[in-house]
Amino acid sequence: MPAQANTPPASSDPIAVDTLVVGAGFGGMYAVHKMREMGLTVMGVEAGGDVGGVWYWNRYPGARCDLMCVDYSFGFSDDIQQEWTWSEQFAAQPEILAYANFVADRLALRPLFQFNTRVTKASWDATRQRWIAQTDRGQQIEATYCIMATGPLSVPKDPEFPGLADFKGELLRAAKWPHDPVSFQGKRVGLIGTGSSGIQIVPVVAQEAGALHVFQRTPSFTMPMRNSALDADYVAELKRHYPAIRAVARASQLGGVRPVTSRPFFSITPDQRQRVMEDAWARGGLDFLGMFSDLLTNPEANEHVAEFVRGKIGETVTDPVVAEKLKPRGYPIFARRPCLDTGYYESYNLPHVHLHDCLEHPIERVTENGVLTSAGEVELDMLILATGYDGLSGALMAFEVEGRDGQTVRTKWVGGARSYLGLMMAGFPNMFMVCGPNGPAALANIITLDEQNVNWICDLIAHMRSTGIATVEPRPEAEDSWMETVFSLAQLTLVSKANTWYTGTNVDGKPRGLIMYTGGFFRYNEACTAVAQSGYPTLKFGKAMVAVG
Repeated sequence: MPAQANTPPASSDPIAVDTLVVGAGFGGMYAVHKMREMGLTVMGVEAGGDVGGVWYWNRYPGARCDLMCVDYSFGFSDDIQQEWTWSEQFAAQPEILAYANFVADRLALRPLFQFNTRVTKASWDATRQRWIAQTDRGQQIEATYCIMATGPLSVPKDPEFPGLADFKGELLRAAKWPHDPVSFQGKRVGLIGTGSSGIQIVPVVAQEAGALHVFQRTPSFTMPMRNSALDADYVAELKRHYPAIRAVARASQLGGVRPVTSRPFFSITPDQRQRVMEDAWARGGLDFLGMFSDLLTNPEANEHVAEFVRGKIGETVTDPVVAEKLKPRGYPIFARRPCLDTGYYESYNLPHVHLHDCLEHPIERVTENGVLTSAGEVELDMLILATGYDGLSGALMAFEVEGRDGQTVRTKWVGGARSYLGLMMAGFPNMFMVCGPNGPAALANIITLDEQNVNWICDLIAHMRSTGIATVEPRPEAEDSWMETVFSLAQLTLVSKANTWYTGTNVDGKPRGLIMYTGGFFRYNEACTAVAQSGYPTLKFGKAMVAVG
């Protein structure tokens, strides 16, 4: 069992530390650990009741990581790697949360965090060269450095149609699922949203519900996960070879060991291509994503693979009308986050599972008794919202962050998120982001990226402290140059061609555009390393203020 979470009493006494870390997901946990290892005083603040980040909140039925556990785990500590044993190739939420608890206990991180505490405002005090943060518990925290480990997916998004407050049944959100067990037995359940969460929820709820109504606007491409238990011999091999596996991951395009190839789609014959796709589909998991090297740059190759998947949907779903509605069209495969499932399409063969096409019959509102579409009202006992997040930039715009000269993140990002390396922003001295929106973010293995980001930030802070430097921020021209790189690379990939949280189009009024770095984890790491090795010429340093009197 995890140690008791640290929930502070309300207090108005200022707390002074070297470093404030916002967020207790894997990035925040590692940042707190590294800062303490450097000898800095550090305080972490987390809105949830314990560590785990998105996995603390996401407890919905079927919640599971679509990255293999060998990738979705820390590599900085061989002791942790050897002591922890995964049970499945793709870990479920309870096991991931147990892993986060294990790491927190093993490194004694909880005393450094305050849980059930939300930062409501953070402001840069130029005179004192410190960040001043206010919390919803009435605290004031003062810190020389501020680390925003708020995560790319931490601000849930409710659907835009009216009437949610009118619904008299059970209203549940996938992103903030209750901690107590939820029964679907015999109930008429509605589900809005068919992204990763919805695709995981459907097969589990379908086993128990009296009726399941799935409201789909845009169908997602999903491939079979084909998860498996890990036997003892494999686990022993994995632990013995962790150093080499981590080295390969850090030198890879994706920051992990997902299968990839240099083979373009049209470099082999049609029969060979068909065999490659059939074999990858049969193996399941991430193999299908790495079959060909040009699926995100060659539209014709992309459409061939998309049509293969549509064919598999047609083979699986017995009702041809339902099968056709489930087939994604109008955007490239893998441009939306690719999903992995266990029995998703098969669920639609059950007589009590009903698909509602919201492109044909849009949702007009939620009513007291259910959901009203243009085709009529669907009466429900329970409604589940799996409608996603205000991704990438949403977390830092959910509270007020004020930098130099009164500039806020909201005003700086009014036209879209912009930063330097996804790590720092001009005008916000001594503030750093872990897994920021202009780095590889969701396009790379997030824990490898967390470690790389935190290590780079800590190296910079160590450099500052050893040379008597008080403040740092990117030069505006360096930030502009980095964003030009991000935008130019985005034009080369089909990822920018879909309406997704990647491009901000799932949130009304949000600027549209692919703001993630798409050059791959290895090239991103090279760019960050080059800045450090050249003595940080793209950064602007400031000396400590000299007290007068």
